[in-house]
Amino acid sequence: MVSLTLPVISCSLDPASASRRLADRSAELLVGSGHRSEVIDLADVGLPPFDNDQVYGSAAFEALHGTISGADGVVLAFPIYNWAPSSTVKSLVEATGATGYGRRAAWFDKVVTFVCAAGLPHSYMATGTLAQSLMLDFKCVVNPYSAFVSERDWDGDALGPDRSARLGKTIAVHAELAGLLRNRTYSSDWEV
Repeated sequence: MVSLTLPVISCSLDPASASRRLADRSAELLVGSGHRSEVIDLADVGLPPFDNDQVYGSAAFEALHGTISGADGVVLAFPIYNWAPSSTVKSLVEATGATGYGRRAAWFDKVVTFVCAAGLPHSYMATGTLAQSLMLDFKCVVNPYSAFVSERDWDGDALGPDRSARLGKTIAVHAELAGLLRNRTYSSDWEV
């Protein structure tokens, strides 16, 4: 088995974030399977809000762009607020996905997996627009398995058996897809 570089980006600013716990568990599963993985916590990184200007000069932008560009795949762990991914994950994709003026998006051809925390189980389709954007804009391969965990799925700090199994399968599929696509013969760029 080839060891892959599969970072997990925690996209919550909430100090008591459930999606951060999912991010930690995802990285543990990846490392336990022999891959290189770490959690990059946007609450600690200090990425400025996307302004299509000053954000590109920040050290946080440079580090995140480099991490995503160099990855075989990326796990995005984020909360669902008001039936949509958090604005933090959108700001991350907007900044690191920008093209033009000598910039190239970091996201082209990445395998991307969603690990989501929500208050209620009803908003499990909230990732559709984000997935569509990543697929159409950056030719990402979005893992058809996502881990969607609501407040009802926790027993204290532990996931219930059903959601724990789903997280394990989601992360295993992520690594398998990234491994299968690692030696792809094509390279994408901004195109319609």
